[in-house]
Amino acid sequence: MSTLTWIIAVSLLGGVLSLIIAAILALNARISWLSVLISYAIGALLGVAFLNTLPEALEHADNPTQVTLFVLFGILVFFILEKLVLWRHCHLEDCEAHDPLHGIAPTPSSHHEHDHGRSGIMVIVGDTFHNFVDGILIAASFMVDVQLGIVTSIAIIAHEIPQEAGDFIILLNSGYTRRMAFLLNVVSSLATLVGGVLAYFMLNKMDFLILPLLGIASASMIYVAMSDLIPSLHKRPEIHATVQQVILILLGISSIWLVGNIFPHT
Repeated sequence: MSTLTWIIAVSLLGGVLSLIIAAILALNARISWLSVLISYAIGALLGVAFLNTLPEALEHADNPTQVTLFVLFGILVFFILEKLVLWRHCHLEDCEAHDPLHGIAPTPSSHHEHDHGRSGIMVIVGDTFHNFVDGILIAASFMVDVQLGIVTSIAIIAHEIPQEAGDFIILLNSGYTRRMAFLLNVVSSLATLVGGVLAYFMLNKMDFLILPLLGIASASMIYVAMSDLIPSLHKRPEIHATVQQVILILLGISSIWLVGNIFPHT
């Protein structure tokens, strides 16, 4: 096969494979488990940001300040994006920000709450940037050597599985249906193919994109985890719930760390 064929085949196959495995893990979970599994999703997001994308960004930076500036810029962008989504929701229906009862602890009989898609939109935007960079890395490795490309692709696919499982959980918790959560992840995964094909034809002109895209992807994961998801855990302050949340967050981080050590990026 030609190098371009390898890049296209691996980008598509890898995206489909990681999506299917992540969907099996996340979409078969009961709705009642979502508030529990969101702790795992927090750990997965923080693990990818601090153990994967930020270290990769630092490798492409002349100095660490470049990375931190892009992360700060990304956090500001996602804050504005969240405000725009909230503003749109406020003008379409009753708004949680203007609800006098918003913030009162729900009773055990209250229905499952969600954030009207805010965290789901942001995590998909950030994941799309990340997938685009993955496509660039896959193309670059195949253009050096087919064997290196295969090894790099296996590592990237393995990294994607726990992250996309976390994305599914966040989308479901954010109010999306299982079908819509799957479709959004499919669209996001296509960024890998786009990044790979573009990199094949103009890799020398795309190197400058890797650092800002990794910085913005890291910012989205950190912002969603810290701003949207962790505050929801504080609605259950009981000691047993807190212990459960900490264990699941550590499990999410550990899964990213474990996969990174078994399938390191080359």
